[in-house]
Amino acid sequence: MRKKNKSIPLLRTISRKKDSRINAPLISVKTILYIFTAMVALVVAISFIIFYLPDRVWTVISLTGIFLVGTAAALTIIFTIMQRYLYGKPIQIIADAARQVSEGDFSVRIHPIRKDGKKNEIEVLIEDFNTMVQELQSTEILKSDFISNVSHEIKAPLSVIQSYSTALKDPTLTHEQQKQYADIIMQSTKEMSEMISNILKLNKLEHQEISPVSTPYPIGEQLRRCALHYMNWWEEKEIDFQIDVVDIMIPYDDTLLELVWNNLISNAVKFTPEKGAIRLTSWVDDTVLKVELRDSGVGMDEETMKNIFDKFYQGDVSHSTKGNGLGLALVKRVLELVDGEIQVSSRVEEGTAFTVILRL
Repeated sequence: MRKKNKSIPLLRTISRKKDSRINAPLISVKTILYIFTAMVALVVAISFIIFYLPDRVWTVISLTGIFLVGTAAALTIIFTIMQRYLYGKPIQIIADAARQVSEGDFSVRIHPIRKDGKKNEIEVLIEDFNTMVQELQSTEILKSDFISNVSHEIKAPLSVIQSYSTALKDPTLTHEQQKQYADIIMQSTKEMSEMISNILKLNKLEHQEISPVSTPYPIGEQLRRCALHYMNWWEEKEIDFQIDVVDIMIPYDDTLLELVWNNLISNAVKFTPEKGAIRLTSWVDDTVLKVELRDSGVGMDEETMKNIFDKFYQGDVSHSTKGNGLGLALVKRVLELVDGEIQVSSRVEEGTAFTVILRL
């Protein structure tokens, strides 16, 4: 018995239901007027001929035949011209645009053919074509930007990995030194993995149209869960982490906002020294929810605060090996997508406070 070839992909049946976007009439008023005008012209011409000819019986019979043949010919010509105008020309435009896309030009867009704002099958095809090309363009930009960013930022951790991997070959190294070098290599690979993940997320948020899915969910529970995710880290540093958040439902995309909380909390723990303090609070102020994360960390100067939301910016050189400057850029972009705001206040060696404002 022959085995089925599992490598052949299954074909999905496309639904033939009418697209709800199609709202143009089946026959346009213009077409009806053309046909009506042609018919009236034929009737008037035949009426004049019948009226002025003496042998009216044979004349009526012959002219009736002529009328039927003429009507068929006129309708054929009218429908041929209308079909060429309504379908042939737009399809040719779409074919030319598709050819340009196949050659790598993703800037092509097709303008609507109809001027009345209605949509028939051709208009819906044009709309879907433009959407497809826009997504292809976004993916192309994402790919090129990702390659550019990775090639620039991946050099530092790769250099560390290469250096310590070479050092591990030294037979005179003690067991402690080998363990230390291996730990540094593992930390560098972890940082590189996080960096690539963050670049992918950020590029997708920047270059693709992401529509946040707003569903009511408990924000207090999410904030506590995100904080507890880093509990081992802040307990290891003996940080006094206090949480005081309100339990309310908010209509936002919980997946996107989780990116915000995780990046802010990880930054706070990262830059807060041992036995420092972090306070996560939230409260309702009129028609907005405010979430504040305040730490007793290294703080920032004015120049750093102006640039912290830029990609790959790292103001504190002494801590530059602990991050890749993408977390706050992600936070900023997510809050732009959900129509939120973020404020920052900080002083060097006194700590930093980030306040996220969400409209209720």
